[in-house]
Amino acid sequence: MTDTRCEILTVSEMYAADHFAAEAGVPTLTLMEYAGRAVADEIFRFHSKPCPTVVLCGPGNNGGDGFVVARLLKARGWPVTLALLGAREHLKGDAVFQALHWEGAVVPLSPRVLEGAGLVVDALYGAGLSRPLEGEARETVIALNKGKAEVVAIDVPSGLHGDLGRSFDGLCVEADTTVTFFRKKPAHVLMPGRLNCGRIVLADIGIPQNALDAIKPSIWINSERFWGKAYPKPSPLGHKYSRGHAVVVSGPAHATGAARLAARGALRIGAGLVSVASGLDAVDVNAKHLTAIMIKAIEGPSGLAALLQDERYNAVALGPGLGLGERTKDFVEAVVESEAAAVFDADALSVFRDDPEELFKQLTAAHVLTPHEGEFERLFPKLLETSPSRIAAVRVAANRAGCVVLLKGPDTVIADPDGRVVVNTNAPPWLATAGSGDVLAGFILGLLAQQMAPFLAASAAAWLHGLAASEFGPGLIAEDIPEQLPALLRRLYDEI
Repeated sequence: MTDTRCEILTVSEMYAADHFAAEAGVPTLTLMEYAGRAVADEIFRFHSKPCPTVVLCGPGNNGGDGFVVARLLKARGWPVTLALLGAREHLKGDAVFQALHWEGAVVPLSPRVLEGAGLVVDALYGAGLSRPLEGEARETVIALNKGKAEVVAIDVPSGLHGDLGRSFDGLCVEADTTVTFFRKKPAHVLMPGRLNCGRIVLADIGIPQNALDAIKPSIWINSERFWGKAYPKPSPLGHKYSRGHAVVVSGPAHATGAARLAARGALRIGAGLVSVASGLDAVDVNAKHLTAIMIKAIEGPSGLAALLQDERYNAVALGPGLGLGERTKDFVEAVVESEAAAVFDADALSVFRDDPEELFKQLTAAHVLTPHEGEFERLFPKLLETSPSRIAAVRVAANRAGCVVLLKGPDTVIADPDGRVVVNTNAPPWLATAGSGDVLAGFILGLLAQQMAPFLAASAAAWLHGLAASEFGPGLIAEDIPEQLPALLRRLYDEI
């Protein structure tokens, strides 16, 4: 079962949640005590016997959490060394109180404190760090990453910015486990931060759930909890025509495979009917490979426009294998001028690289763009490079394009023009295989044909795409992905 705590809070939103808790009568000292206890409990869960432990504490609240962890470990008989960055008298806020309750020695932070440690608790810096690691902190983290001790980070690994999902100069703690609180932050879901965190444990520490009502988060971890109520579950009174008729536009004879992969994906995910719109030169090769999927012979963009005059063809996928000539632009225009929802991918995006606005001015809220990073750069030059984060970049892109934008990758980000964002975290590495993106376009297409809203359709498709690849495992090829759907959908229908 997916964790129901799927909202993602930025660093500032998490500060707001802490403030909300304080206003609701939960003292900040209590939050710190519960945070430290959650970390200690996680350590006890996986260690039946004490081991030599070093707790690295910074001067702020993250360090205060570390003092709590050290105290609780010591109380259970663990040999604990507490190393502090800076002087004890320079501690701030609630960390001062927690330091007073630590009865052991406090040693200066340095790489030497790591000698002989079997476990290291990283409580140097939290998610709000705004500069690279420096001085003794930097040298200690370098030594820590080179060592063999198990590392448990509090909130985020030190050096990793909570919103950016990356460090400032390539250096942060490489944790085995990260324990964070209330809700995850962008750094826990974006790459490479997600890898730096290791296994992520989300703990409740007493912040009231209705803090979310005040904060109104706009970023979510992709899951069926987000889009499940809108998922098109077949009705006993339904029929194939009520589940939509999806159309995939085929490339020429030598480039037809992508269209067939997308079509298979659309059919498996539930579209009632699926057709491949094929140029006359490619009809024969497509006919030899298709059975339940129909073929509609068309003569270029004008033929597609004529086909789509029939409103029963209510969703179209366009781009893979089409080529980068003016003809592809004409295909896009034919789709846009119809009433059909649409997925634009691959060549249907790259063909506009010299003038992206030519594409954007045609798009509507019924459309979905599915670029990988190279295609994204062609449509939105330097946006990834200049944006604070991947989330920020895709949000700007969706606003600029006026439609849903899905940026593919190990941390696929999907944004709606209204500002909502989901981040997909379930894609395994073996999903990086030729044709997998075509299948994803087909999944989105099939859900659009069933009249699922574009943002939710893109989100559901990405999640099922990742889950299908995970279920199959290593050795995956694109053709395997749709074949995992029957079992996954059976489970999904039981849950939604």
